[in-house]
Amino acid sequence: MEETGSNVSDLQFKESQIICLEYEDTKLYGEVIQLIHHRRMCWFRPICMTMCNFEDSRDSADLDLIHLQSSSDLLWPTSLFRPALDTEVISLLTDTDTDSKTNKGAVSSKQHLNQFVKRVWRANQDKF
Repeated sequence: MEETGSNVSDLQFKESQIICLEYEDTKLYGEVIQLIHHRRMCWFRPICMTMCNFEDSRDSADLDLIHLQSSSDLLWPTSLFRPALDTEVISLLTDTDTDSKTNKGAVSSKQHLNQFVKRVWRANQDKF
């Protein structure tokens, strides 16, 4: 089982902070809406997700960006997240290209998010 996130149990996130949930070849970025300290949970609003795409290129991986502004909020354990670095998020947040390969419609982006959430949940059921 692959460990998600870093050891962030001691970190204190703040509302409106951008955080990242990283698993396998995918990173989910979003905003902290509210922290539920006594449950060690985070109300999290997805912004975008990046996925390495190894199918399009034999020698290197392409990075697909999926916009998630119209997706549902999540309630997840804070231990699965890490703070997002400014250098990794700035280019993602300024990218307004909504016609990317993997973001051809709201259904497609929601399906990607749903599949990712299921994979992470299966690998970390002990944290819920």
